Amino acid sequence: MKLLRNIYLSMAVVVCAACSEDFLDKAPLDTINTENYPTNESELVSLVNGAYQPLQWPKLYNLRMWTTDIMAGNSIVGAGGGTDGIETQDLSNFVTTSDNAGVLDLWRGPWPGILRANIALKVAPELDITPEIRDRSMGEAYFLRAHYYFILVRFFGDVPLITEPQSADDDLYPARDPEGLVWEQIISDLEMAADLLPEKSTYSANDLGRASKGSALGMLAKVHLTLANWQEVVDLTTELEGLGYDLNEDYADNFNPAMENSVESIFEVQYASNGGYNFWSNENQASWASAFMGPRGSNFVAGAYGWNQPTEEFVNSYEEDDLRKESTILYEGGPKFAGNSYDAAYSLTGYNVRKFLVPLSVSASYDNSPLNFPILRFSDVLLMKAEALNELDRTSEAEAPLNRVRDRAGLDDIATGLSKEDFRQAVLHERRVELAFEGQRWFDLIRVEDGTYALDFLHSIGKTNATRNHLLLPIPQKEIDTNPKLSQNTGY
Repeated sequence: MKLLRNIYLSMAVVVCAACSEDFLDKAPLDTINTENYPTNESELVSLVNGAYQPLQWPKLYNLRMWTTDIMAGNSIVGAGGGTDGIETQDLSNFVTTSDNAGVLDLWRGPWPGILRANIALKVAPELDITPEIRDRSMGEAYFLRAHYYFILVRFFGDVPLITEPQSADDDLYPARDPEGLVWEQIISDLEMAADLLPEKSTYSANDLGRASKGSALGMLAKVHLTLANWQEVVDLTTELEGLGYDLNEDYADNFNPAMENSVESIFEVQYASNGGYNFWSNENQASWASAFMGPRGSNFVAGAYGWNQPTEEFVNSYEEDDLRKESTILYEGGPKFAGNSYDAAYSLTGYNVRKFLVPLSVSASYDNSPLNFPILRFSDVLLMKAEALNELDRTSEAEAPLNRVRDRAGLDDIATGLSKEDFRQAVLHERRVELAFEGQRWFDLIRVEDGTYALDFLHSIGKTNATRNHLLLPIPQKEIDTNPKLSQNTGY
């Protein structure tokens, strides 16, 4: 989607002091010059475009979100060894402290997007503009604000809940609001977004990739899944099934730069090659995934820094003949990548991630991978529905959506007559391999059985340092030093 991928600032940099690193070293929010608010339709659209941009940052989906699979035990950091990626090593070993750089990124990443969304929601109703653009822009802002808060509340629990742009008269050092209030706001925002946004099928090629009605319904289903509101999950996923989404015929098509925003895609982070910005900056428009996950020393892809090496335990979790394995993992004796045979010596574990790698023929330089990052796919929706039906004691009905995902993977239907517990474990396994390295596994671990599932699994793979306190991240000490009203999470 060229419109979102290639527009970074315009109005956003004018109205949003939160865009700069200097700002982020001060406080979560800053004052706004209301004289620079959007005054017409094009300026509003530019502002909303800017509200998407923090999704692209390494603070969120270009690095930190997918490294949660390392925390979840699917992989290890790998990389160059020693202290390379030490902040992620500490997170995955559950020795995290409040000065962890990765935690600081995850805390700071969403706030500029929240601020830009707040400005759009304040200004849009007052502008004399096309009703369709006003509704779409507000729907996008509601969706994005909800998603940014969804990230924050799952990582940190209680967080400041701010739904208006801050002025000099406001309290610029807010305390944390109760988690329940944040969840209520997220649900309200997504319901508003679903009412206002058009369906994906109505978007032109230039607008494909914007949040749509399906994006809002799917994210709302994921929120209710997290909160174990099972009937709501069933209702929302059923509604989504009527909007024209489907599974791609080939699982690997979800990670093909030539098939972005496909029939399976409900929402994904938009990236582009040759974005015109420094690769290591927030303004960068290219994806880090291929450069970071490429096998170190292999020359398979540009960059090839060797991060995110799958564990033996994860690789062994695939069922025999699961077609997803060869699309997800590089392993010795497996299919060649762009004509190259894989050598287990490329990795500390003997494996590397394959699904996000972009061949040199597509991305010849480390800093120009265009591959989008999936946030929500239709297969996820089917698995959410299967899990929710089972939890409602409708296990026989739950087999159909689960089997659609398994069928695409070349697997037999799930055994009939499973107990509720066995079916739950089957769905969680399916989610693990279907959504591997997409930043979903950690959140699945911590939401099931109020975190007991996470601790049991993590301990079973040797992560014995993990305690219930580690299911939330610490509030960064830098932020507490700046804003003493921020309290620390238990155990840090």
